[in-house]
Amino acid sequence: MKATAIANANIALIKYWGKRDPELFLPYNSSISLTLNGLNTTTTVEFGGYDQDIFILDGQGIKEGKELEKLVRHLNLIRKIARVSEKAKIISRNNFPRAAGLASSASGFAAFTFAATEALGMSLDSKELSIISRQGSGSATRSCLGGFVEWTKGKKQDGTDSYAEQIALPEHWPNFRMLATIVSTKAKKVSSRVGMAQTIETSPMYSAWLDTIEQDLENVRQGILNKDIGLVGKTAEANCLKMHATMITTVPSIIYWMPATLEIIHSVLEWREKGLECYFTIDAGAQVKIICLEDKVSELTQKLENLGGVKKVIVCKPGQGPKLIKEHLF
Repeated sequence: MKATAIANANIALIKYWGKRDPELFLPYNSSISLTLNGLNTTTTVEFGGYDQDIFILDGQGIKEGKELEKLVRHLNLIRKIARVSEKAKIISRNNFPRAAGLASSASGFAAFTFAATEALGMSLDSKELSIISRQGSGSATRSCLGGFVEWTKGKKQDGTDSYAEQIALPEHWPNFRMLATIVSTKAKKVSSRVGMAQTIETSPMYSAWLDTIEQDLENVRQGILNKDIGLVGKTAEANCLKMHATMITTVPSIIYWMPATLEIIHSVLEWREKGLECYFTIDAGAQVKIICLEDKVSELTQKLENLGGVKKVIVCKPGQGPKLIKEHLF
């Protein structure tokens, strides 16, 4: 009753922002993402032989607080589906900063769900895996598949039609790149969950966000299928700015950006104006991701590393979905 899984983070090209059902993590809008090969979480889960559940994330025991509540809630969901009651030990390790706007919850809950269900012998397909992962972290549903992925919002109240589907394999667009810049390793002050709830409740811009999302989704779907970096990049950039506009106009304002974030935004706009094709996107955090093609990576990496606020640049290719590995963490 032990298994280890590794799952990649994903970065949304068309963002998910706002839950219509906070309990089942059902979104107001569909979203599209790229699963990345450079940012991942490895998780080992073992059931049986324990008096209580044990959670260790990045070397630290999680013994109290909201993070523990989220993990126990998800573990209880898996136990309920599998009809078991055994306590478990879970050790998880990220190869990038956690809770800093780099989608660690996406890779984390995808790896957690895959390892736990495999340890219990459930053998789920990607649809079933994404439905369960979604209830730990909404964006985790997209990390259950590789390449370019769409999380369909669904319409049913029970959430059975809200899951991830693959638009294209990683091999479809092998020279697509995303450069993840690290400008801060600190956890953000406002979690995505709290930010979403506050946005829906108080932002006058939220209705405009929903009114324009379907066209954004269609543009990026077509851009991916046609390998049109300009259409994907411009649409992703505008979509990200619209999402942050809803956050900035909440009461009180949620502003995730730091001076280094703005420095990268202005630099990307300037570089593109001078002929270097690149685009930015930003999740709920300070980190900026640069969208480009492979032949621009070397020049962009050098330029980004020369900016004062950039601590690190991680070059990511289209990545695969989660997989089981034999090397356990304990």
